[in-house]
Amino acid sequence: MLERLKALFGNSWFWLALAAAAIAGGWYLTQRLSEEELPAGVAWGNGRIEAVAIDISARTGGRIRDILVHEGETVSAGQVLAHMDTQQLEAQLREAQAQLRRGRIGREVAESGVDQAVAERSAALAVVAQREAELGSAEGRLSRSQHLVERNAVSQQTVDDDRARFEGARAALDAARAQVAAADAGVATARAQIVDAQASIEAAEAAIERIQAEIDDSALRSPRDGRVQYLVAQPGEVVAGGGRVLNLIYLGDVYMTVFLPTMEAGRLAIGSQARIVLDTAPGVIIPAEVSFLSDVAQFTPRTVETAEERQGLMFRVRVRVAPELLERHADYVKPGLPGVAYVRTDPAAEWPESLRTGLLE
Repeated sequence: MLERLKALFGNSWFWLALAAAAIAGGWYLTQRLSEEELPAGVAWGNGRIEAVAIDISARTGGRIRDILVHEGETVSAGQVLAHMDTQQLEAQLREAQAQLRRGRIGREVAESGVDQAVAERSAALAVVAQREAELGSAEGRLSRSQHLVERNAVSQQTVDDDRARFEGARAALDAARAQVAAADAGVATARAQIVDAQASIEAAEAAIERIQAEIDDSALRSPRDGRVQYLVAQPGEVVAGGGRVLNLIYLGDVYMTVFLPTMEAGRLAIGSQARIVLDTAPGVIIPAEVSFLSDVAQFTPRTVETAEERQGLMFRVRVRVAPELLERHADYVKPGLPGVAYVRTDPAAEWPESLRTGLLE
């Protein structure tokens, strides 16, 4: 073809280039004219496939021990993706477990101390009862001696001896009662030691639960089904708390964002039917629906003073692919692929033949 044009126009490259441009323009015009025009009630917009991205991060800072997945790999919810190093946490766990054992031993000692203190109090109460009996006997003997000395039946020395016994019995009773008070204090102290030991046990158990939770969190798990998009860090690297290790895309929420002018966006509703056609697969029609309509214009002229200027406002529209369809074709979901989204602004409008043939099921 080029040789024929060259022979026709001679060696003039200008004319040759002009002819080539005319041929290309004619081909483009032919293609455009051959395309099926969209009926009224169907609008379209350019966009790219997007998916919800999830960052898998370390809860606490540390060194990455290993990463168990590769970029592009499909993972399921709960699957372990990576491990953080836990040597320090395991040492802290052993320390907390030792504190727990110490607290339990302390509680046992305190409980036995309470038993001993209660026994000592019982013994002190028995002594008090004994001293009270002795005091009563001494008091009765002194009373009789005082009556007898008045009749010269006994000597004054006997009375003095009986009085001394009475005073001694009363002092012994006071001492026994003091022993009971001391025993009561011993019981209270021993019970306080039980409370203190129990508090130490609960603190150690809480520390064990916290450290164990951190150890469990060191196994980074996928929160939902998805695909590994890229690795942010590598094994052996140290990341801070909240530092990203890898990134997932959630295959259950895939959509395309397009921008439509005021008139077309105003006729849309959440749930309106849509179709997505990717540049890489023009013969495959992906059914979808409108899941989001922006209430604020994204592209706004500097001033909006006329009706024509209002028509130039562009609104963001999100077209979402059904999750059940994604489950059957998850391997074909590739965020970033460009394409065209068609939306039905009029529920009564019919899809053109090109958007009905090859519908993905």
